Amino acid sequence: MKNLLLILLGGLILVSCGSSPEPKTIYIVRHAEKMLVENPDPELAQVGIVRSKKLAQILADKEIKHIFSTDYKRTRMTAQPTADQLGIQIETYDPRDQEAFAEKLKGLEGNILVVGHSNTAPRLANILIGSGSPYPDLTDVEYDNIYILEYKENGFSANVKKYGDF
Repeated sequence: MKNLLLILLGGLILVSCGSSPEPKTIYIVRHAEKMLVENPDPELAQVGIVRSKKLAQILADKEIKHIFSTDYKRTRMTAQPTADQLGIQIETYDPRDQEAFAEKLKGLEGNILVVGHSNTAPRLANILIGSGSPYPDLTDVEYDNIYILEYKENGFSANVKKYGDF
């Protein structure tokens, strides 16, 4: 019995001394410009294809380990050049459960790209930084925000840049 208590106590000490999550950066973007057609799932317009390639250039040296996209053509097409360049599979996420998705992201190791929509991209950033809602939903013509969330020991800090800043 005494040995069992020592083993349990030792286990508790090891668990409590576990290392904190590794620093990482999460890049969150809205999908690139889509075709203006009467279709609930349009592909990217030519300018959007160019923007998706620019995103791949921006992230080329950022050591991305995970790429997430909603299950729409425009989001997958935005992520695809980065995925191809880095040899990473695009994982699909459900934008209707942002809280659960944020928890999943927090638990992953390595830098991450998330491609979402005009409402989901800023909302996910808000959930991750946890300080209210500093980022409003994007307008119909805003495609150039890159939310850069850096995780360190005490949580996320956020910065928003434009594609042209790179």
